[in-house]
Amino acid sequence: MSQLSSASSTLSAPLGVPNACIGIFDSGVGGLTVLSQVARQLPNESIIYFGDTARVPYGTRSRPEILQFVREIISWMLQQQAKMVIMACNTSSALVLKAVQAEFSIPIVGTILPGSTAAAKLGRRIGVIATPATVASNAYKQAILAIDPTIQVWQVACPEFVPLIEQNRVLDPYTAQIAQQYLAPLLAQQIDTLVYGCTHYPHLEPVLRLLLPPTVKLLDPAMAVVATATQQLDLLGLKNTAISPFATRFYVSGCPQNFAQSAQLLLGCTPVVEKVFLT
Repeated sequence: MSQLSSASSTLSAPLGVPNACIGIFDSGVGGLTVLSQVARQLPNESIIYFGDTARVPYGTRSRPEILQFVREIISWMLQQQAKMVIMACNTSSALVLKAVQAEFSIPIVGTILPGSTAAAKLGRRIGVIATPATVASNAYKQAILAIDPTIQVWQVACPEFVPLIEQNRVLDPYTAQIAQQYLAPLLAQQIDTLVYGCTHYPHLEPVLRLLLPPTVKLLDPAMAVVATATQQLDLLGLKNTAISPFATRFYVSGCPQNFAQSAQLLLGCTPVVEKVFLT
């Protein structure tokens, strides 16, 4: 077990060291969708993945709570010599991305702008499903309309999705029932595109696809997020070009066994997971 201390934000990552790791974090298993894209787009990079499972879900937390959580996680990732952090959490990205980018010297990539840019290219009548905190922030709507004010955007808060996914209940009939309720107002608006405004939500695609008309396009921002991270690594000269196997270390603040079980269903293999203590 490791100790996660609340290190000062003055710590700096080893900039200029391409073989240093990339840190990815989320409140739970949702960020594994981003991790999968990193494996595809950046196969030579080593990754540390942190799931804050002791404090999941983030979507009903206040901004001060989220800011404290994110500060602790990024500080720890700096201690692990991360060269970049990907906030694979839409709630954190919506509420505190700019704040932590100003505090830490390490490059930090969020989800909202890459996802919104991709959405604006894909649809004209866009629905966004997200956590209550992300919807309340209006981050996706504002970002999409800043790109193209003629696009129409509707948002729906889905507070039950993250707990259901974390509990491995994707195929539970209750999940389909709840999804139908969440999608109803968006279907009434005849959306042509649905944005996963939470990295957990792509895991629900088998359920959502059955409930949506085949003409509705589903957008997982993960691909765009990792493309943005790749561009930044290139610009900073931090991309690892050495031929090396993709290596990932998994850490959680809660129960390693529960995370490993959920991750196994999503990754197709059982990861070795270590617990760290937030102090």
